[in-house]
Amino acid sequence: MEGGPGDQGGKERTVTRRADRSVDDGRTRPTGLRSVAGQVFALQAVIALLIVAAAAVALVLQGRYDSERDARNRSLAVAEAFAHAPGTAEALKGPDPTAVLQPRAEAARKASGVDFIAVLAPDGVRFTDSDAGLIGQKASGDVGRAARGESFTEIFHGAPNDAVRAVVPIRDTDGSVVGMVSSGIEVETVGQAVQGRLPLLLGAAAGGLALAVGGAGLVSARLRRQTHGLGPAEMTRLKEHHEAVLHAVKEGVVIVAGDGRLVLANDEARRLLRLPEHAERSHVRELGLDPRTAHLLLSGRAATDEVHLAGDRLLAVNVRPTGDGAPDGGVVMTMRDTTELAALTGRAEVARGRLRLLYEAGTRIGTTLDVVRTAEELSEVAVPRFADFVTVELLDPVVRGEEPSGAFTEMRRTALSGVRTETPLQPVGDLIRFVVPTTPMASALAEGRAVIQPDLAAAQGWRAQDPEGAARALEFGLHSLLTVPLLARGVVLGMANFWRGPDSPEPFGEEDLSFAEELAARAALAIDNARRFTREHSMAVALQRSLLPRVLPEQSAMRVAYRYLPATAGVGGDWFDVIPLPGARVALVVGDVVGHGLHAAATMGRLRTAVANFSTLDLPPEELLSHLDELIDRLGEENEQGGGEGGGPQAGGTGAGGAEARGMDGATDAGSGRGSGTAGGGAGQDPAADGRPAGGAAGGTAGAEGTTGATCLYAIYDPTTGACTMASAGHPGPALVRPDGSVEFPAVPAGLPLGIGLGDRPFESVRLRLEPGSKLVLFTDGLIEDRHRDYDTGLGLLRGALARPDRSPEQTCADVLAALLLPVPADDIALLVASAHRIPADRIAEWEVPAEPSAVSRVRTEAAARLAAWGLADVGFTAELVLSELITNAIRYGRAPVRVRLVHDRVLICEVSDGSSTSPHLRHAADTDEGGRGLFLVAQFAQRWGTRYARRGKTIWAELPVSPDPAGGDGAGPLFDPDALEDLAW
Repeated sequence: MEGGPGDQGGKERTVTRRADRSVDDGRTRPTGLRSVAGQVFALQAVIALLIVAAAAVALVLQGRYDSERDARNRSLAVAEAFAHAPGTAEALKGPDPTAVLQPRAEAARKASGVDFIAVLAPDGVRFTDSDAGLIGQKASGDVGRAARGESFTEIFHGAPNDAVRAVVPIRDTDGSVVGMVSSGIEVETVGQAVQGRLPLLLGAAAGGLALAVGGAGLVSARLRRQTHGLGPAEMTRLKEHHEAVLHAVKEGVVIVAGDGRLVLANDEARRLLRLPEHAERSHVRELGLDPRTAHLLLSGRAATDEVHLAGDRLLAVNVRPTGDGAPDGGVVMTMRDTTELAALTGRAEVARGRLRLLYEAGTRIGTTLDVVRTAEELSEVAVPRFADFVTVELLDPVVRGEEPSGAFTEMRRTALSGVRTETPLQPVGDLIRFVVPTTPMASALAEGRAVIQPDLAAAQGWRAQDPEGAARALEFGLHSLLTVPLLARGVVLGMANFWRGPDSPEPFGEEDLSFAEELAARAALAIDNARRFTREHSMAVALQRSLLPRVLPEQSAMRVAYRYLPATAGVGGDWFDVIPLPGARVALVVGDVVGHGLHAAATMGRLRTAVANFSTLDLPPEELLSHLDELIDRLGEENEQGGGEGGGPQAGGTGAGGAEARGMDGATDAGSGRGSGTAGGGAGQDPAADGRPAGGAAGGTAGAEGTTGATCLYAIYDPTTGACTMASAGHPGPALVRPDGSVEFPAVPAGLPLGIGLGDRPFESVRLRLEPGSKLVLFTDGLIEDRHRDYDTGLGLLRGALARPDRSPEQTCADVLAALLLPVPADDIALLVASAHRIPADRIAEWEVPAEPSAVSRVRTEAAARLAAWGLADVGFTAELVLSELITNAIRYGRAPVRVRLVHDRVLICEVSDGSSTSPHLRHAADTDEGGRGLFLVAQFAQRWGTRYARRGKTIWAELPVSPDPAGGDGAGPLFDPDALEDLAW
C-alpha cells in the first residue's frame, strides 16, 4: 500500500479480473523470469542456496568443536578416575611403580577408548605410557600446574603426537601430590571423527537445498496461479482499472493501512465523511472522524452494518480486514447513508448503555467474598444510571452464611444507596416485613420475577403496609418502584428494590424488566457464593481451632508462648506443636500445608497427629521427617489407586482409610517394641485421631483433594546439655535471639517439602547450642512474606522486632505481631517463641558402670546417696529397684560401655545406656519361670518408660514421680529386696 492510491488488495483484483482479461485477450502472457512468479522463484532459489551453504559450514565447524569438547571431557574423566582409583597413590610410593601401574593403565586405556594414559612423577617423568619406549622420559609441555594440585585439559602440540589431553594430580592421604595422570585423545583421531560426519552433512545439505528449491517451485507455481502469469506492466494496468471502478461506485470505500494511515478513499467516501482534499497518507485520527469510527478503523476488527455518526448523517458501516491482500494488516471500510435510521439509533444507544452497565456490574459486584459488601456493591452499581435509590434486603440466615430458611416475609435491610444522603427509606439493619400480599415486594416473591409499580401513589397495598413510611416517601418525591427477587439455584436469598424520585421523572417501564432481572441474577449468584464461602470459612476456622493445641503441655525445658492467626481470605494449613520428650527434652514443631479451606485444615490436623505419633518413637529430627515424608507418599499413592478404582473422591477416601489402617498397624508395632504405657501406646493410637495416624490421612487428602505438599520444621532441645537439633522439610529456618538481644538466623539445611514425590533425597539436621535465656523463634512464611512484601524485607522487620532483650516470650509474640502483621493477612500465621532453660548441673548425676555384676550395688548405693541429697529419699527404694533391673540387664545382655544418668526435673529420670542396639521386650512370665519379670516390674513402678536409639547403642529410660504414689498407700514402695531382683532378666 506504500505506493498510494494505485495499490489495491487481492479482493479488488478479483472484482476487475474479468475486465482485465477482456482487455488482454489475444496478447502473449509473459513467461519465465519476465513474470512476477518467475522472478520470485529465482530469488528464492538463490537465497536457499546461500542458506544451505552457510548451514553446512556451520555444522562442520560445530562438529569439530563438539568433538574437541567431548575429547576434553573424556580425557579428564579417565584421568580423574585413574588418579582416584584405589591403590594408585600407594603404588607410586612403592619400589617399582611402573610394574604395578603399567598393566592397569593399559587396561584402563583400552576400556575407556582414549589413545594414551600416562602416570607421571611430580617432576614429569613417565612411570607408565601406552608407548613403552617413552617410559622414564620426561613428559612434554607444562605439567607443573598438576604438580601444584590443579586438574586441567589442553590441546597439546608436540612429541610424540598432537593431542587433546588432561592432566590430574594424584594425592596422598594427607593431601600432598605424589604424582600425576595424563590421559588424552590424539588430534588426528578427533579429526577422523569429524570427517566421518562429512558425508552425512553433505547429504543433508543437498537434501535441504533440494527441498528448498522444490518449495520455491511450489510457491512460484501458486503465485503464478494467483497472478495468472501477469507481469509488472499488466498488473499496473489492472490497478488503473480498479481505480476507475472504485471511483464510479456510489458507495463509500476507504482503505486504511496497518499503521493507521489512509491509503485510498473514493469520491463517495470523501463526500460522506467530509474528508480534506489531500487526506491520503494522513493518520485516521487526523481526519476529523467520529471517535467511534476512528476507533473501529484502528481496531482491525470486522463489523457489519454498524451505525456511526458523520456530522448530521447516520452511516451503515461494514469493515473487513484486508487479510492476504494487505500483509501489513490494513482494513477496508464501505459505508452508505442511513440517516432515516435516527430513531433506531436512539433506542440502540439506550440498549448500549444498559449493556455497558451490565458489564460494569459483572466487574464491580462480587469483588469480595463478603455477603454484606456484595449487597452494597449491587446497590451502588445501579445508582444513578438506572435508579435514584436502591435497597437490598436479605434473609438473616444468608447474612450469617447459613442456608436460607424460614418465612420470606421478613428480611434484613442490608444495603442502601441513593443520589442523596437524606432518604425516606428505612435504614440499614432494620427488619423489613411484607405482610400485605398485594405489595409489589410480596408479589415479586410469590411470582419469582420482577414486578413494576409505575405509580407509587396508586399502589394501595404498598401504602397500606406502612402508611407513615409511604407518606414520607411520596412527600420526598419517590414515584416509581421496580422490585426483583434475588434467586440462586431456585432459592430466595432476598430482594432488590429500585426507586425513582424527583431526579428521574420517567417511571420504570416494561423495557426495564429484563435489565433488572439480569442485574439481580448476577448479584444473587455473587451473594450466594459469598454466603457459601462464609459458611465454609466458619467451618474451616472451627475445624482448624479444634485441631490446634488448646493448652501447651507442662515441661520445664522451655518457656513457650505462641500466636496463631487464620488468614482473612481463607483458612490455611499452618500448625504448630510443643511435644515433651523423654529425658526432660522438648520438641518444637511448625508446619504449613499447601492450599486453603477445609481440606487444608483437615490435612494440617492429620499431619500434626502424625508428628506427635512419630515423636513418641524418639527419632532424630531428620529421621522423623523422612518417616513422615515416606508415610505421606505411600498413603498418597494408595489413595490415588483407590480413587482410580472407585471413580471418585469418595472412593479415594476409602482407599486412604485402608492405607491409614495399615499405617496404624505399623506404627503400633514399632511403639509396642520400644516401651509400654504412654510411650508405647502413643506411637500407634491417639484418641483424637480415632486410633489412626494422621500422617496416613494427610496422604489421603493429598491425593484426593489436590493438596500438593507440606513444609515442616522440627527441633529438639535438651535442657541437660543446651543442645538443639533441628531439621527442615522446605520450611523457613528459625530465628535465634541471644541473651544480649542479638538476632541471627541459623542456616538449616533446606530439605524438600513433604509429599511431593522426591522422598529419595535424605533430610539433614543441624545442631545448635542455646545459652540459658536464649529464645528460639519458629514461624511460618505468612508472618514475613506477602504479595506486598518480599521475604528479605519481612526478615528485616522480624530482626528488628526481636532485637530487644529482657522480654518474656508472651511480650515477644505481641511485639512481633505488632511490627509485622498486615491489615489483611493473605495467609495463616503461626508464631512460636521458646525461651531456653537449663537443668542445673547439680541436679544431674552420671556414672560409668564396669561390666561386672558386682558394680550394681556400688552404683545403687551412690544413687541412693544422691537422691537423699536431692531430698528424694521417699522414692529412693523405687529408684534403686529400677536402676538394679536396668543396669543388671545392660551388663548381662548389652554391650560396653554402660552408663547411668539420673536427672532431677519435674520427675526423676533414670537412664541406663549401653552399646547394644538389641530391642527390649516386655514379657509376662509364668509362675514357674525363673526370669522374665524385669521390665514388667519397671513398667509397674515407673510413671513412663521407653527406649531411644543412638547411632551406637540405646538408652532405656524410666520416669518416676518425685512424690509417693497415693494409690500405693504409705508411699513406701514394694516390699522386695533389691538384691534378690538382680537375677531377673528380660
